[in-house]
Amino acid sequence: MTAAELLQALVAIPSVSGDEGRIADTVSGWAEGWGARVQRQGHNVWFSVGSGPRRLLINSHLDTVKPCAGWTYEPHAPVWREDRLYGLGSNDAKGCVTGMLLAARTLLTEGAPTGAEVVFAFTAEEETGGQGLGTLLPKLGPLDAAIVGEPTSLKPCTAQRGMLLLRCTAHGKSAHVAHAHATEAVNAIHLAATDIAVLAELRFPSHPLLGEARAQVTQVSGGLARNQVPDRCEFFVDLRTTPGMEHAMVARQVAGALKSEVKVHSERYLPKATSAEQPIVRAAVAASGAQPVGSSTASDWAFLGDIPAVKVGPGDTLRSHLADEFITRAELEAGAAFYTQLVRGYFEEAARG
Repeated sequence: MTAAELLQALVAIPSVSGDEGRIADTVSGWAEGWGARVQRQGHNVWFSVGSGPRRLLINSHLDTVKPCAGWTYEPHAPVWREDRLYGLGSNDAKGCVTGMLLAARTLLTEGAPTGAEVVFAFTAEEETGGQGLGTLLPKLGPLDAAIVGEPTSLKPCTAQRGMLLLRCTAHGKSAHVAHAHATEAVNAIHLAATDIAVLAELRFPSHPLLGEARAQVTQVSGGLARNQVPDRCEFFVDLRTTPGMEHAMVARQVAGALKSEVKVHSERYLPKATSAEQPIVRAAVAASGAQPVGSSTASDWAFLGDIPAVKVGPGDTLRSHLADEFITRAELEAGAAFYTQLVRGYFEEAARG
């Protein structure tokens, strides 16, 4: 199968996050047909090519978001129009999966570099943070470096934002609205509004590739009745952190600036960065011809701990999760060649030290 045929077959299989069984079966069947010894855990598929002391992970996700409103094409009936493949997941991230599968096919045919093992993992529930790469890592064994497939226009992403979610609660004192000024009533919504204004002015250190992190209030709820002074108002803060921002410390900083009670709601998506001196970065720059960039979107890279990694793949991140999502034929074919070159280049760079 060509890259175009393979991608079209993948996009034709609905794989909304949590429902990746069919696509996992298909990917497993292809890999087994090429000679791979495939392993499964749930809807996660992985296999290795080659053997040796240095091990490289190649990973992308099989799942997609649900189709949004506004599609003029059928999301699960992929169609080529003027060298663009339209369909849900074509850009995010089945174009990456296609390129990685073709790299695997090439390595299975031609052999991996001497002393090298390449671990291919096609995982589930990346879009929902569920039973995907984070749960699979203990089964993959020690890894020296990783490539995470996401649409980056083949620019090597070496820094990625994390996500810190805070649940803030302003506590007031209730009363009848008519008596608010004659009692000790304290309007919790007013307190929350003051804190929200404080959050809008908070500043954090800028990152060279990612810029500033800003706190964004995304949900507000409070009040029981229209004629009652509210004694409680809850609001959520989404802070897309940068490398160097330790989540517990940031939460304490925010708590110190607000009158509201602040609790950490979620901190599992940690910011990531890989030094330009790492072999995986040097190889990615050489293969792409592009300098490192930063990425504002989260990915499974967040779960890789201290493993040196780059996030890179064909397609444009700005097309992800949009109606009429597409990838171009030129992007797809460039990505298919890129991953094979990157794998071989990594082991050459690693051998140089």
